[in-house]
Amino acid sequence: MVSDKELRTSVQAELQWDPSIRDEDIAVSVKGGVVTIAGVVDSYAQRLSAERAAMRVKGARAVANELSVKLPNAFERSDSELAHAAVDALHWSVQVPEDKVQVKVANGWITLEGEVEYFFQREAAEKAVRYLTGVKGVANLVTLSIRPAQGDIKQRIRNTLTRHAALDADHVTVELKGKKAILGGSVRSVAEKRDAERAAWNAPGVTSVENDLVVTPLAEAAI
Repeated sequence: MVSDKELRTSVQAELQWDPSIRDEDIAVSVKGGVVTIAGVVDSYAQRLSAERAAMRVKGARAVANELSVKLPNAFERSDSELAHAAVDALHWSVQVPEDKVQVKVANGWITLEGEVEYFFQREAAEKAVRYLTGVKGVANLVTLSIRPAQGDIKQRIRNTLTRHAALDADHVTVELKGKKAILGGSVRSVAEKRDAERAAWNAPGVTSVENDLVVTPLAEAAI
């Protein structure tokens, strides 16, 4: 079992190792395996990179991202400029359906709304705008349209989990409640928990996912 002190040291080392992150203003605290990163970064991209770095560290059970974004003056853009840039970015993304996603911008925060058919399209819309100059945050409110179920959804999700080399599917349970997929059991990292949720989202007929997976580095030894 990794102690909180050891985990904090490992997260700090991972932040320092990642060349895309300037970690001078990032503070790390750990309590009960839950990692909290706080402080100020100069872009939304750095905020995301820091969160992913913390999620990669063995022993982290959850990550709370309390980083705030303070843009350098050279990166500031008006909401109107940012809105136009976001619309263009969505237009040029081959994975985002034309005219299906709407954009709102307030104080540097982009809100995406609309309805798409597939989860990867919802993800693609967020990816298209999150790295634009001037972005302070992104709220992805895009929903999925209800599609006809194709075969046994539960089994399709389990098959997908089993195919993923980075996931130990034997410790993951899948239940269905209407169009909602509910994941239970245990995984070995926060990154595995995220990947399992993404796999469930991609199942035809699923419109929401409840991720109740518990992160424990000893998951493999628990069964």
